[in-house]
Amino acid sequence: MAVNTGDNDSLPKSKKPSDSAFKQQRLPAWQPILTAGTVLPTFFVIGIAFIPVGVGLLYFSDEVQEKIIDYTFCTSTHDPLKRCTDYISENPGSECHCSINFTLPTDYNGKVYMYYGLTNFYQNHRRYVKSRDDNQLLGQLSPLVSSDCEPFASIDKNGTLVPIAPCGAIANSLFNDELTIFSHKHNKEVPLKKTGIAWPTDKEIKFKNPEGNNLKEAFKDYEKPKNWKKHVWELDTDDPDNNGFKNEDLIVWMRTAALPTFRKLYRRVDHEQPMFINGLLAGLYTLNIKYSYQVSAFEGTKRMILSTTSLLGGKNPFLGYAYIVVGCVCLLLGIALLIIHIKCSKSTNDMINVNQNTPYQ
Repeated sequence: MAVNTGDNDSLPKSKKPSDSAFKQQRLPAWQPILTAGTVLPTFFVIGIAFIPVGVGLLYFSDEVQEKIIDYTFCTSTHDPLKRCTDYISENPGSECHCSINFTLPTDYNGKVYMYYGLTNFYQNHRRYVKSRDDNQLLGQLSPLVSSDCEPFASIDKNGTLVPIAPCGAIANSLFNDELTIFSHKHNKEVPLKKTGIAWPTDKEIKFKNPEGNNLKEAFKDYEKPKNWKKHVWELDTDDPDNNGFKNEDLIVWMRTAALPTFRKLYRRVDHEQPMFINGLLAGLYTLNIKYSYQVSAFEGTKRMILSTTSLLGGKNPFLGYAYIVVGCVCLLLGIALLIIHIKCSKSTNDMINVNQNTPYQ
């Protein structure tokens, strides 16, 4: 008689999957059968639908008015024979003033926005993107900043490492040119707003100042970034809600761009002011620049863009062209496959009446 020793652990465990629909691959499935009756209508429907959508997108994109001024190589107002970029290279940390006249051929009706644009600036570099301290930007100041900020985490001051606020490569490279526009028709400067340019979620959630009303006192143990000319509490002393980490120029810059050629919102025309309620009138204008931001180190260029908006946002014809191209390709494929189907396919009777003598093709 066999004796049960109770030592079941010594027996090898079965690797057979449990008898479930998922593990035994018995789940219900649906597989489309691609026939001429299903494929051809799909091509025609996509083509007929996409082309009007693309035309509509192009129409709204063309409704946007844009004026782009490249001021990378503008000449100094004090020395017309010297370019500002050369002057900045010879005198690091200084600033240069230049101006460029331009004309708006038509009225820019509605809301008008001013952008600055940079080229060949890779904000999407992996080390650049993470070079920030989000806890610090939330107002949680600490002598130990994130190691991701290195080598822009601290400054050696008389043998002592003093932390930087805001730290990191993103903040250190903050765009600091000052742009203004003078209207010759109105003989006055175009009023520009520097608030309302950042995402509300960024300003309300991601960026907060330290507790207390005295920002200078809160940042007394911190140094400004190496490339900055002002401390963080001096970014906008006229508006406490737009100063420190809550400064919208800083917030806009900290949202890194995905491509090396990009634009960022810089100012909004104040349409509440008289003579600018309906937008910018056609005529002669002057772009005045306080040139501080050097782009020659990375062979980039700088632009100022004046733009209106449409129902779908700014000017971007790519999506419209993409829809039209896809729609046309689908229509052409549908027509080509329809002709092939009519000329080369077999009739239904030929497909049904198959016997052992039917030749294989």
